[in-house]
Amino acid sequence: MTTLQDAYKIFKEAKLVNLTHQINEDSPHFPALPALEKKDLFTLKDGFHVQQFSVVGQYGTHIDAPIHFVEGGKWLDELALEDLLLPLFVIDKSEAVAANPNYELSKQDVLDFEAVHGQIPAGSFVAFRSDWHKRWPDQDAMRNLDDRGAQQTPGWSREALEFLIHERHVKALGHETLDTDSGQAAYANGGSLHQEYYLLEQGIYQVEVLANLDQVPATGSIISIAYPNWDKATGSPVRAIAYVSE
Repeated sequence: MTTLQDAYKIFKEAKLVNLTHQINEDSPHFPALPALEKKDLFTLKDGFHVQQFSVVGQYGTHIDAPIHFVEGGKWLDELALEDLLLPLFVIDKSEAVAANPNYELSKQDVLDFEAVHGQIPAGSFVAFRSDWHKRWPDQDAMRNLDDRGAQQTPGWSREALEFLIHERHVKALGHETLDTDSGQAAYANGGSLHQEYYLLEQGIYQVEVLANLDQVPATGSIISIAYPNWDKATGSPVRAIAYVSE
């Protein structure tokens, strides 16, 4: 029988990949939201150093709870703790995104992934690798606006979300961009994020603005997600780490 100590030794032997962007006052963010503010309340001249941070929940690499979009949805503190440590599957469409920044990950992309790597098991975290994280920390590059003011950014298709949530029964999804929806889809819908609403409406969570997915294999790693134990929060910056078996 494997004990927690046995598992701990295995985790300690794994390579750690930081899936989280470092954030500061200049970090890219949804333009309608304020930037992070930081100030010293006390310094070491006072005998101790204390800082005050003012930051919205959806800032940097962050988690969205269902209540972020859906009335009656779960708050962050209502997410099960066991759902914050999950098998990680990374679908790499970075080449397709390089050729077409408006690329939408499709159900066929998932099926093609499974044809190589096997079926994605229930209870997994599935991440869309686009290599968009390499544009950080340039706000203009992250948003990538066209001459109409529409983002040219990749996103999830509805059919892929439906398949992963209802046929593969994933626990959570993640991506490297600021939004679930492709920029062109959002523009066509008058700025509404239909895919993000749909995802959160299903009662699962997502992690946005992931980093360094290019350092994680398609299968075989574990994602750990941590954030403060907020009371009634719709989202929060996170520290997400991938444990990769060497």
